[in-house]
Amino acid sequence: MRPQPVQLSDGGDGRPAPDEPGLLGPADVRALATRLGVRPSKQLGQNFVIDANTIRRIVRAADLRPDDVVVEVGPGLGSLTLGLLGAVRRVVAVELDPVLAAALPQTIADRCPGVAADRETDAHGRFALLNANALRVTELPGAPPTAMVANLPYNVAVPVLLHMLEHFPSLERVLVMVQSEVADRLAAEPGGRVYGVPSVKARWYASVRRAGSIGRNVFWPAPHVESGLVALERRQAPTTLATRKEVFAVVDAAFAQRRKTLRAALAGWAGSAAGAERILRRAGVDPAARGEALSVDQYAAIAEAAHADRDGGAGTESGAGTDSGAGTDSGDPGRGREPGLDGSELE
Repeated sequence: MRPQPVQLSDGGDGRPAPDEPGLLGPADVRALATRLGVRPSKQLGQNFVIDANTIRRIVRAADLRPDDVVVEVGPGLGSLTLGLLGAVRRVVAVELDPVLAAALPQTIADRCPGVAADRETDAHGRFALLNANALRVTELPGAPPTAMVANLPYNVAVPVLLHMLEHFPSLERVLVMVQSEVADRLAAEPGGRVYGVPSVKARWYASVRRAGSIGRNVFWPAPHVESGLVALERRQAPTTLATRKEVFAVVDAAFAQRRKTLRAALAGWAGSAAGAERILRRAGVDPAARGEALSVDQYAAIAEAAHADRDGGAGTESGAGTDSGAGTDSGDPGRGREPGLDGSELE
């Protein structure tokens, strides 16, 4: 049977249509949490969406299609999961918390009659659940996911996003809700004040744009910061002889000392300041430029240009171990690490 779409129109008064699948409201979320003995964990970055209209908005913004297979990271109590199930062919949820993972199938059964939860190895149902750390997931049951929609935990949002984009090349479209400042950084363009490691690395995989803002009061508990929606659409990776690891090593080195020129910032990566300048000029990049001025394609060109120096020992990929998406931004006093990349909260 073709899944029935979520009713995205609220009739203009903010209330759900009467034939809409049963989305969770504030009382439902709190009642579920009480029954399960769940208190939202700051360590796990748990802030549950309690507003059904926000769920409708996210589903609409995700540009989903009826035949999509959606992966959702961090479904929690199931607020967004229910909205997604009304819009697509299949949802695969990845939940770290064992209590929440154990309860979600029953919530789905109660709110979406006829939708049964699969076992992890079952590839054919409309809903499947993995009780796992998303940063360690490299395969999913059933058809490859075509979209990802998630309310990502603030403390691991960027690493999870980059990990999923890396390991699931079938993902065509992504919509994530993240901390507002992280959303700004992901969507920033070269030359912008907040353009940094997340901005560049996300663009290796996709085009990126801000897709809206979300207030604090639609969550329980209400976070201390605003949230933002970020939409990504898969694009071809830059054409280069360099590997992604090599390109990301250049990115990490450039932003580790972002106030310095690239000649100085890349000196350790290239073996010397003179070596960095030689590689930069070969790549067509001004050695006096700073990291925030460069596009992902220019970083790819630098990594490729370094290959020509390796026989002479001038260039090494000293930062290649940072492929997981971790990076630093410690050259800007008072800012510390690039937020969201090391599991820390933004200041």
